[in-house]
Amino acid sequence: MLPVNSQRVADLIAGLAKFGRTEAGITRLAYSSTDKAAQMWLLKQIEYLDLEIREDVLGNLFLRKPGLDPALPPVACGSHLDTVIHGGAYDGMCGVVGALEAIHMLEDETLRRSIEVIVFRAEESSRFGYATIGSKLITGKATPDKFAHAAGKDGVTFADAVKEWGGNLEAYQKALLQPGAYKCFAEMHIEQGKVLEETKHQIGIVHNIAAPTRFKLHIHGMADHSGATPMGFRKDALVSAAKLILAVETAAIREKENGTVATVGVVEVDPGSINVVPGKVTLWVDLRGVDTESIQRTLKEIRQAVQGTARTDGITIEEEMLTSDNPVALDEALAAQSEEICREQRKSFLHMNSGAGHDAMHMPAVCPTTMLFIPCRGGISHNPAEFASNEDICAGIEVMAEILKREAK
Repeated sequence: MLPVNSQRVADLIAGLAKFGRTEAGITRLAYSSTDKAAQMWLLKQIEYLDLEIREDVLGNLFLRKPGLDPALPPVACGSHLDTVIHGGAYDGMCGVVGALEAIHMLEDETLRRSIEVIVFRAEESSRFGYATIGSKLITGKATPDKFAHAAGKDGVTFADAVKEWGGNLEAYQKALLQPGAYKCFAEMHIEQGKVLEETKHQIGIVHNIAAPTRFKLHIHGMADHSGATPMGFRKDALVSAAKLILAVETAAIREKENGTVATVGVVEVDPGSINVVPGKVTLWVDLRGVDTESIQRTLKEIRQAVQGTARTDGITIEEEMLTSDNPVALDEALAAQSEEICREQRKSFLHMNSGAGHDAMHMPAVCPTTMLFIPCRGGISHNPAEFASNEDICAGIEVMAEILKREAK
């Protein structure tokens, strides 16, 4: 196996970071012209790998290094290139660049199976409000109907964005992966937490991926003049919303021993004027964990708080469920193999779970799946300050390359 080329890895990550960069961070939304430009640039940089390139009707990109027996299911790896609004340079990009560098490291190896790098489209929810769209669709976890009319702040729907990209939602069945399509799938990613950094481990071997339950709470009060409406006559939707924000936190704290977390990340206030009692508020709630029963207990407690608040405040509250995914267990045999590789390469490792969702969480529907974490500074992610050292990235790539080598032999 060839050694990892740390300079090339650094150059590719730095090059991708230029697409969508501003003083506020990197914004490269899925299916945007910036997303397309980054992809085209990357393909130009890796022409030397001489990979077979195809794109499915959803815009997912597949880059294949042919093996000796093309009839065998390939070994797959990869991640995504899109970012959140004002994001960083490492989330997703490390997995794509790492997979491509691993293929380069295997240039002098004789492999029976092909290796395919997948660049999933629309992993982030920043544009359409739904996460991991590309991987959900190709694994049959959802159909385009769920996302077709979702629109971002620019008003462009998911269906229109796919069409503009050159895809075709009506033909999405052609993109579906059947069980057994790949021998296995592996994804490398920054941890997006500080456990590895704090415990001084180089590699995280992921066993379970937390699943998000995301919903909106539409709180309907009464908009009134802030000066002329006495306190006892008000139905202030924002005050009720504040109670529910605290209720969400309290419900999650009760389940913290089970790793469940809950966040109100968006508060939309209408009419949003300093001299008007808020008449309507929408809360966007993100609830996730690796224990299904714990998630359900937390959701039940939040719903009880909703009912109680609506009753005591004399308002109406509606719940709009956006997504409710189940936690995913990854392949234990592949995790054991990763441990063995780490020991052989004398890399420190930690068995752990992922609190964030990833494309890898959908791939078990198709094939055995594993995931590797590398440390990120301060655990900061989805932020311009997001950072992973090139040394840590390359350490992860060395483990990834060995996984691909063993699985493709």
